[in-house]
Amino acid sequence: MSDPTDLSALMRRARQGDDEAYRRLLLLTAGWLRSVVRRGLTAAGRGIADSEDIVQETLLAIHLKRDTWDEGQPLEPWVRAIARHKLADHLRRRGYRDHVDIDDHADVLATAAPDAAATIDSQRLLAGLPARQRRIVEEVSLAGRRAAEVAAQLGMSEGAVRVALHRALKALAAAYRKDRP
Repeated sequence: MSDPTDLSALMRRARQGDDEAYRRLLLLTAGWLRSVVRRGLTAAGRGIADSEDIVQETLLAIHLKRDTWDEGQPLEPWVRAIARHKLADHLRRRGYRDHVDIDDHADVLATAAPDAAATIDSQRLLAGLPARQRRIVEEVSLAGRRAAEVAAQLGMSEGAVRVALHRALKALAAAYRKDRP
């Protein structure tokens, strides 16, 4: 017999119509979701008073979307992703913003004086990016242009430019770490 606390096995059985497995799955999931949500609220500087609401919203989303879970994958990361989105939605509804305006840091980027080796290294790293991301990094991070200007020039929303910049910088950081011993 399988482990009675194996969430993936419980979900597979529940999707086959086993009501007891589904009840057990929700009971076990709710328990660890409470700690996940409380940690998330605490990390955001919020009290845990609304944690049960977020847990219930997450459980409802799991119920409504249970047919989208890939049975070949573990259940916990799928559930954790749903919980993370429900937590973010809750924080957003409550006015919480965790946003750093990249334009506030443009002067720091513009005044940095790179050495020749760093310039060659950064050019090589930039060449590994898709053309649009490379252009956004060059315009915002290197030329010091505002995200709104770059968005207008490229026919994108300002938010899309910020997302593309974030993804590009993340890719550059990963490529840089990969090249280091």
